[in-house]
Amino acid sequence: MIVGAFIAILAAVGLLRFSTPYARFHAAGKASPVGFLVASLGAGLELGVAGAAQLVLAGVAMILTLPVGVHLLFRAVHRTDGPVLRVDELAPAEVQSQRLHDTSATTQAPESNQ
Repeated sequence: MIVGAFIAILAAVGLLRFSTPYARFHAAGKASPVGFLVASLGAGLELGVAGAAQLVLAGVAMILTLPVGVHLLFRAVHRTDGPVLRVDELAPAEVQSQRLHDTSATTQAPESNQ
């Protein structure tokens, strides 16, 4: 459990030390689940079978949902923050997607009320 706590502290230090939101999300998204899994392994040994089963369920839920959550946070920051990246590889695709959306919205015929 001490090793898991140490890994979680490293994730917290990464949140404080890194300058860009992308680096902060990376630190939190990679280190904190590892810290949780290591700490839950130690706690599972102390809690017995029923407690370990609950911790396994929580660990599986974290492993399945954390990548999606971090991806959505990355996407939200990318769309709302100023230019932080030196090379924005998504910019051309976002412009093209916006143009297609605008074109399809203007070419749709209004429905008649007959």
